[in-house]
Amino acid sequence: MSYDSYTSPLSQRYASRQMQYIFSQDMKFRTWRRLWIALAKTEKELGLNITDEQIAEMEAHRDDINYADAEAREKIVRHDVMSHVYAYGLQCPKAKGIIHLGATSCYVGDNTDIIIMKEALALVHRKLVNVIAKLADFAGNYKDLPTLAFTHFQPAQPTTVGKRATLWMNEFVMDLEDLEYVSGSLKLLGSKGTTGTQASFLELFDGDTEKVDRLDPLIAEKMGFESCYPVSGQTYSRKVDTRVVNVLAGIAASAHKMSNDIRLLQHLKEVEEPFEKSQIGSSAMAYKRNPMRSERIASLARFVIADALNPAITSAAQWFERTLDDSANKRLSVAEAFLAVDGILDLCLNVTDGMKVYPKVIYKHLMAELPFMATENIMMDAVKAGGDRQELHEKIRTLSMEAGRTVKEEGLDNNLLALIAEDPMFRLSREELEKSMDPRRYVGYAPVQVEKYLDGVIRPLLEKNKDELGVSAQISV
Repeated sequence: MSYDSYTSPLSQRYASRQMQYIFSQDMKFRTWRRLWIALAKTEKELGLNITDEQIAEMEAHRDDINYADAEAREKIVRHDVMSHVYAYGLQCPKAKGIIHLGATSCYVGDNTDIIIMKEALALVHRKLVNVIAKLADFAGNYKDLPTLAFTHFQPAQPTTVGKRATLWMNEFVMDLEDLEYVSGSLKLLGSKGTTGTQASFLELFDGDTEKVDRLDPLIAEKMGFESCYPVSGQTYSRKVDTRVVNVLAGIAASAHKMSNDIRLLQHLKEVEEPFEKSQIGSSAMAYKRNPMRSERIASLARFVIADALNPAITSAAQWFERTLDDSANKRLSVAEAFLAVDGILDLCLNVTDGMKVYPKVIYKHLMAELPFMATENIMMDAVKAGGDRQELHEKIRTLSMEAGRTVKEEGLDNNLLALIAEDPMFRLSREELEKSMDPRRYVGYAPVQVEKYLDGVIRPLLEKNKDELGVSAQISV
């Protein structure tokens, strides 16, 4: 680690080694060489004077990149692509004259960006599937555990701990669907030339338009893609970057929502994220167990959500067939969005894998509010015992206000049941009233909803992606 210059916290603290390699210089330049080989092979197939010996020479040096030669050359010519063409040519003297033949810099630059984003999306997909799997286990384990629900963060009709987890899960499922659509729609730029007209290739193939038409499909096939974008300027449309980063921002938003709920629940001491044996929560308050992982999820998520504006502005600001005001911004915004989401998903994996639930605290909070929520049932029981529904409604309203004042002003427990039992209008004993206090009576269809959701949506999804399961994450700090 360097202590005397800036290093990105995304690489030092948050993103995994796998994601960092995908956006590394080595990955980029190895992909450039694969693309140059694909171009040379395609041009040979289409009749240009390129030999098997030249291609074999290029393939022999595909991965042993002579970085020092490229860096020395770039100091002279100030052009990264031509510096690597030169360095590749030093290793491949027989192929030197046909490397990058007919292509522009965007042939390697833009096609590589698409390939890298495709691979990065695959890693995001794998981690997202595993977050969903861990939440599915959690929801299944706690599908029957009643808990106080909240609207406006005010106590509301109970739900279950498992049902709440399905809400988090379903947002990640929507993100997965978006990811699969966008990833599945990615195409290569192909080899379109300086303004997208393929003029250089029309010249190389002596005006043979059939060969020009075959160029892009053959390159795409060699690089593992189904097709290339049918039209472009010099670059692929920067709207592609917008679509990709919007998917990442969606994942960030889902993770942020889940992390906020966990932070609030940890404040209530109902749920707690993993806390290691020697972890310190506060430098001053030694007793504290802060939800630092969930807070970090929220923090990184806000970065990604804000960052999604960058590709949109870049896409909107491109002039005609090409301007270069995308380059510096694109290097930062796309890579950092992926690195940050990678860190977010690792944190989500860590939190969902070790989240602890405290049923007794949940029960205590639920029972403090349940008498208010049980009043409709109590009123019906009183009507059955001979009471007048309208008079009972007014009496319950009055007693509820009195019990509320007792809780808020005197700090005492909710005494609504005692007040009702003491009122002769209700004709119900305390024992009869207590029968209304089973929390399971008030969670509605929630346990069944959880099981139906797991059976109908999640288990088929996990079966479809079973080869990706089994991922866990260790966070750095």
